[in-house]
Amino acid sequence: MALSSNANTQEPNRRHLGALDDALLLGIMGVLAACGLIYEYLLSHYAGRILGALEAAIYTMIGLMIVSMGLGAFAARKIKCAFSGFAVLELTVALLGSLAILITAAVIGFGHELPELIGRTLGLPPDHLPQGGFIGRFQELSRYLPYFWGVLLGLMIGMEIPLIARVRQALSEEHLLHNAGTIYGADYIGAGVGAALWVGFMLALDIQLAAAMTAAFNLLAGFIFIIRFRDRIRAANWLLAAHVLATGVLLMLAIKGPTWEQGFNNLLYKDKVVYAKATRFQQLTLTKRLMGNHLPPVYSLYINGRLQFSSSDEHIYHAFLVHPTLAASARHDKVLIIGGGDGLGLKQVLKWQPKQVTLVDLDAEMVKLFKEPGADVPEDLRTALLGLNGNAFADPRVETVFDDAFNGVDRLLARGDKYDAIIVDLPDPSHPDLNKLYSDLFYKKLRELLSADGAISIQSTSPYHATKAFISVGKTLALAGFKVNQYHHNVPSFGEWGWTIGTLNGQDAKSRLQQMQQLPVEDDWLTPGLIRGAFEFPKQFYTKMDQVQPNTIGSLQLYYYHLQAWTDEQGVATF
Repeated sequence: MALSSNANTQEPNRRHLGALDDALLLGIMGVLAACGLIYEYLLSHYAGRILGALEAAIYTMIGLMIVSMGLGAFAARKIKCAFSGFAVLELTVALLGSLAILITAAVIGFGHELPELIGRTLGLPPDHLPQGGFIGRFQELSRYLPYFWGVLLGLMIGMEIPLIARVRQALSEEHLLHNAGTIYGADYIGAGVGAALWVGFMLALDIQLAAAMTAAFNLLAGFIFIIRFRDRIRAANWLLAAHVLATGVLLMLAIKGPTWEQGFNNLLYKDKVVYAKATRFQQLTLTKRLMGNHLPPVYSLYINGRLQFSSSDEHIYHAFLVHPTLAASARHDKVLIIGGGDGLGLKQVLKWQPKQVTLVDLDAEMVKLFKEPGADVPEDLRTALLGLNGNAFADPRVETVFDDAFNGVDRLLARGDKYDAIIVDLPDPSHPDLNKLYSDLFYKKLRELLSADGAISIQSTSPYHATKAFISVGKTLALAGFKVNQYHHNVPSFGEWGWTIGTLNGQDAKSRLQQMQQLPVEDDWLTPGLIRGAFEFPKQFYTKMDQVQPNTIGSLQLYYYHLQAWTDEQGVATF
């Protein structure tokens, strides 16, 4: 009886230990699923923010990683010992996941610095620096490195589920019936948690810091796994020692990695990077070029690697964006600006002495940078930014609404607002999310906000490099019920640039502006003659207009026109 009683006591203990192991394995699987999803976002976000390829990077990266995960699941069958294989796998994923972005930044930065390095070594003049050839191929191939890491990490992440399944099977036969379903349940829930962490917390972190933090969870999962199942793992002590060393590497990457990564990224810019910040929505980079001869420095803003303005000629762009619109409007009491978080367009609007200006922008951190630069902003840059926009955000007539423009406009409609003029200063439609802000539905919303005798202007990309996209903006605004004209002017930093202007009743904007003999406000560049001339286009420019489609909501038509044009860098004559 005593022996039987002892056996009955041990059996529940074995089942209890099995349940703890099972909970541990499922918890590890959930954590790893979250890490895997975050790696997808990290790599695609890096490609988009630093290389300016956001429109394709996310979809390409996710697609590549999903396929690679499938291949990894098949490859896991070649691993003989699931316990040892899983422990080594997590150590490898942690190291590669934490180093991928830093290595990519170093390689791309080196590729862009290579011509200068060769030129300095050989004493070549600036106009004889080597370009193309193997250097060009190296630079081009380096841009695909994020996808290489995505494939590699995808292969290894794909091995995790099969290996955990084999570990569970080895520990307890009773779980065989629901093995796959239970593990996939933990995987899906973990991925959901990872997505929430990314959106709610990690999106605003420095991307290298986020990578190191994510890798730390891979490392922790592997460490706990080895401690619990060390009797089943070959060379467990060596693996534990490797985990300790990897912990030191991750700590160094978390502390120093962001600075190193930013240093490599700075090599992508011709001028000295004086400030860089990753907001929740975009990567902001400000550069400074010393001109000498007692000339002021030139400051430039890049968003996700794309030039937004240069202090040397931004006044040209913003003068053409703002002044023809307000000159064509009957009144200037209430003005709406969509975008323009740098305040440069706002400065031009305030010259017209409006009673109220409402500015709608998505990124509160960007507006804060140009309204109240923080202590981390160099003093000379702080002075320059406030000088560029004339400290416009401090004007009590300015109301700032932080929202996606598509939804923010609905808030203004709900308030019953009407505006005498509307300025739309948004980035080019280089992403599907931006495309909707160039759609007929969005312009119909703006039509409801515009006074009957007012005018609206829209920055409309380059009529030279992106002819179809430029014409499509005009046709879309016309589809929304506006009388439309388009105009253009050379902005040295961008080349030939274009704008679209629309009115609702009475004469179109071009006819109204033809009658203007003097610009009502002071401007160092713009004249009535320049405005009138800006409406002239080459003789054949609009001859194939019928081949261009308007951008109806959901069509992504303008996005595709823009993507094709700037990929091919084609000009006016290419249809």
